[in-house]
Amino acid sequence: MKAVFIIYNQAHSEKIEYMLEKLGVRGFSKWPEMMGKGTINGDPHMNSHTWPEINSGTITMVDNDKVDVILEKIGKLNSVNEEVGIRAFVWDIEKTV
Repeated sequence: MKAVFIIYNQAHSEKIEYMLEKLGVRGFSKWPEMMGKGTINGDPHMNSHTWPEINSGTITMVDNDKVDVILEKIGKLNSVNEEVGIRAFVWDIEKTV
């Protein structure tokens, strides 16, 4: 099992939820307002007058076979509009209860 943590500009919110639903990913947790700045490029998203954009984050735990499909879909979404911004990170889940 893996954890997939997706951080994205709020403009992608509906697309992320739709993608997860279509892939059969039922469970997730969402942070509707996250602030930060990416390490590669792009402007800070700080919900301020200077940097008014804001990010959201979603984490989901999925079976290993879904990870590559999720990352592929996120990569395609990012390639359509790289300026908006989206990143995904994957961790191993060792135990759960």
